[in-house]
Amino acid sequence: MTRAVVVGAGFGGLALAIRLQSAGVETIVLESRDKPGGRAYVWQRDGFTFDAGPTVITDPACLEELWTLSGQTMASDVALEAVQPFYRLNWPDGTNFDYTNDDTVLRAEIAKLNPADVAGYARFLDYSAGVYREGYEKLGNVAFLDFASMIKAAPALAKYQAWRSVYSIVSKFVADERLRQALSFHTLLVGGNPMTTSAIYALIHKLERDGGVWFARGGTNRLIAGMVALFERLGGTLRLNDAVTRIETLGDRVTAVETASGWNTPTDMLAANADILHVYRDLLPGSGAAKRTAAKLERKRYSPSLFVVHFGIKGSWPGIPHHMILFGPRYKGLLDDIYDHGVLSEDFSLYLHHPTVTDPSLAPEGCSTFYALAPVPHMGKYTGDWETVRPILEQRILDEVGRRLIPDIHDRIVTKFSYAPTDFAADLNAHLGSAFSLEPVLTQSAYFRVHNRDDSIPNLYFVGAGTHPGAGIPGVVGSAKATAALMLGR
Repeated sequence: MTRAVVVGAGFGGLALAIRLQSAGVETIVLESRDKPGGRAYVWQRDGFTFDAGPTVITDPACLEELWTLSGQTMASDVALEAVQPFYRLNWPDGTNFDYTNDDTVLRAEIAKLNPADVAGYARFLDYSAGVYREGYEKLGNVAFLDFASMIKAAPALAKYQAWRSVYSIVSKFVADERLRQALSFHTLLVGGNPMTTSAIYALIHKLERDGGVWFARGGTNRLIAGMVALFERLGGTLRLNDAVTRIETLGDRVTAVETASGWNTPTDMLAANADILHVYRDLLPGSGAAKRTAAKLERKRYSPSLFVVHFGIKGSWPGIPHHMILFGPRYKGLLDDIYDHGVLSEDFSLYLHHPTVTDPSLAPEGCSTFYALAPVPHMGKYTGDWETVRPILEQRILDEVGRRLIPDIHDRIVTKFSYAPTDFAADLNAHLGSAFSLEPVLTQSAYFRVHNRDDSIPNLYFVGAGTHPGAGIPGVVGSAKATAALMLGR
């Protein structure tokens, strides 16, 4: 029987493992941490449940497919609940904008900002549908292993002006600056700068519009738990708390894996759902090809990191929706500071997650669970001492949430903690503390991203944010579909 090892139990690794095990491949998933999930880790503190993230679930059909492979249903393991509005966007002047796929509500929200942009938004949606067709449906689940595959895709990419940025394309269709921000910020959820990320990523709007925005009852990690339950029912093995320390090779093939505990297992093929540079630089010491690849990867552009403040507070807040974006006073200038200048700015924009408005079980009775997330430069651009910065930034972020939404926030806090770039580096081996791996610019996408199968080691595969198609739950689940097809010889 063929044996496969998957390194890392994040969304991509588990999705791949389910596909392999469903196809009759004996699959072992190795995870260094005490719980599965990777970036979708979870903490329980003082009766509160805190999801590490990601917290926005789109395209539930791509997840359901993992269960239907073996004739099962996702509902037996996971309860998904629709979130409306998808997001409430808020600007410093107090303006709110509720983004939804309810056309009547959405047209009214757009007209509130600029009536002339209602027609422009309709044209933008037509554009988004086109790039969704070409970029997601046709290319999202297919590996780009050679340049010919990129050439084949080039006409469609050219038709939709993929070399332009999302913000640039959005600006063709709507004039109001707040709407331009509202229709371009989504790339930040996958690590991309709206000012430089390929316009292909405008497909996210079609993805959300058709499939909705969802939340897993009990938290995002309950979706991870459901995937683990499915994988183990299929006969798969998950080994926790045992980091892979070495991938053994003989000639041009992976032969075995060794872990920190000294456990060693032979394998016919290996897929890594781990930081791409960590795999090539640290786990393949016997491979000259891996060293050369690591040297190339060190020169690539990496997505920024995140600073996340998790807090549990007294009181319930029905007026604060599940997802909010609190824009700061600057948009492009702040993005320049994060992506180019490496400046930890005085101002910031926040993504606020408020899961207890959907699922009160995530906090003790009469309390609420939140997190506030600020994109920040990765550790290669901002080299300050994060342990010194941490309490200062925590305070400033909570002050801002208090100023705009919860005036007595500091008096209400029951528990809080933060997660910084140094934590991404320590817990996830994330290069430079990047939260999303390679930055999703056109020159690091599709063929130009880490390939789903290594060029020099034919039984070494990749899944997750660092490979095609990229970050985000649909992205990494799509990478699992593409990689599984290669591993199964389809």
